[in-house]
Amino acid sequence: MNLPTLKIGSKIASVPIIQGGMGVGVSLSNLASAVANEGGIGVISGVQIGFNEDDFDKNTDNANIRALKKEIRKARALSPKGILGVNLMVAIKNYKEMVKAAVEEGIDLIISGAGFPKELPGLIKGTNVKIAPIASSPKAAAVITRLWLRRYDYLPDLMIVEGPDAGGHLGFSLEELEGDKYPDLETIVKDTIEILKPFEEKKNQKIPIIAAGGIFDGSDIKRFLSLGVDGVQMGTRFVATDECDASIEYKKAYVDAKKEDINYILSPVGMPGQAIINPFMERVNLRREKITKCYNCLTPCNPKTSPYCISQALINSVNGDIDNGLIFIGKKGYKLEKITSVKKLISELVEETKIS
Repeated sequence: MNLPTLKIGSKIASVPIIQGGMGVGVSLSNLASAVANEGGIGVISGVQIGFNEDDFDKNTDNANIRALKKEIRKARALSPKGILGVNLMVAIKNYKEMVKAAVEEGIDLIISGAGFPKELPGLIKGTNVKIAPIASSPKAAAVITRLWLRRYDYLPDLMIVEGPDAGGHLGFSLEELEGDKYPDLETIVKDTIEILKPFEEKKNQKIPIIAAGGIFDGSDIKRFLSLGVDGVQMGTRFVATDECDASIEYKKAYVDAKKEDINYILSPVGMPGQAIINPFMERVNLRREKITKCYNCLTPCNPKTSPYCISQALINSVNGDIDNGLIFIGKKGYKLEKITSVKKLISELVEETKIS
């Protein structure tokens, strides 16, 4: 199978692969631009992106806005013709301000999950910025599409359908993930395609569907393309690349991870996630970590009751202190064997899709 192209507005990605946004600091300008230069869509993660700014501790919101703008500019300088996106979680407290900053910098695509991005079409009105919600069920995809259509007469430019094998926060309850009826991405994708058809017919406009969560190799890409999706999103594979913005210790933790090292965790806000069970996670499962600084980052988080500070845990790990940090990873991350370049990885995925 030859890979199709993926159209984002007036721009066309020659490789229908979106590199997943991974934070804190895992996918910044270096990784995003490298993916964009190879024909995919490179994505910068906006979550606590200002962690390297001098005033991050005292002026977190402004540091994040400033850093987001810097990273978009860096990525654009490195990939002037590539397609670049940002991933902005709805749950962050300064969501609107971060969206506006990305729009001001002329980002091509904004991807939003961890909540319903109800107001996103209004925030990009009058611009060429494209928007894509993340949904974990056909119902969620229909709800956000119906809401956008009613409020703004706007259909999603992409719909990212993310299953339970993804890394990071998952859009499923722990009961669903650990129960007898494990959510199946293939079924979710097929049902989402069907449930969105009436919206497409009403507006005479296609909503490209992107499958995400556990897409690991060319055979996975081919399987989902054959189901009717228009592209895939991949995160975990891009961590084990030279261009990934995380520390070498972080990348090695991925390569060294075994199947039994990857499991579900509950983040401080009660959301299930998938991560490497390292000394930090073993420790916080036994006792609450002392929180000395609250970054006021997530809407539902309460530092008085949280078991640990997720911002500090993610910053520790991306900077190389992996025994004292949280390391999100996809379910198939244990299959990684080496660190490679983005160019080699995408070439390998394209070839695997052709021959598989």
